[in-house]
Amino acid sequence: MSIEERRATRKATLFDVGVTLLGAVDGPAVNVRAVCKAAGLTERYFYESFTDRDQYVVAVHTFVAERAQSALATAVESETTSEAVATAAVDAFVKLMVDDPAMGRVLLIAPLSEPVLSGRGIESMPAFVDLVYDQLSEIADPVDKQLVAVGLVGALFTLFIGYLDGSIVVERERFVRHCVRLLINANQA
Repeated sequence: MSIEERRATRKATLFDVGVTLLGAVDGPAVNVRAVCKAAGLTERYFYESFTDRDQYVVAVHTFVAERAQSALATAVESETTSEAVATAAVDAFVKLMVDDPAMGRVLLIAPLSEPVLSGRGIESMPAFVDLVYDQLSEIADPVDKQLVAVGLVGALFTLFIGYLDGSIVVERERFVRHCVRLLINANQA
């Protein structure tokens, strides 16, 4: 294995550990020492990829946001009906954010409690809004389309936060059906 491959492997391990620690049930517990211990790496290897804890936390959040955006885009690219698009998008997001709740907590909950991520959730929203906007094929007026897309992303993020933090208690299938119905109904507005 080359030096670059070993470095990439260590960085991938640091991202995996970051998701686990930043997405912990009891809230983020991220410091360089804890990260290195969980990764089985020395601080030297941490600092070969990141300048400090804050840069690392932002990088982990960005990593998760990019995975979510990619999963959503891939899920809907071959779908042709509004219902199929909505179902594929919700299924992809649920698989990434609910089936792996640490990922969901990193993307949606950590920005609410981690000072360095304050505002990061808002910064990542336009990419999600653009994905939703592109799928609202039945809304002709671009202003209405933008308003609906922003409202949907806000509503869905809030629903997923509630599901992940336990304030919304409902079986998974019903939760998914509700999110799909919300998307379908909004597209027909």
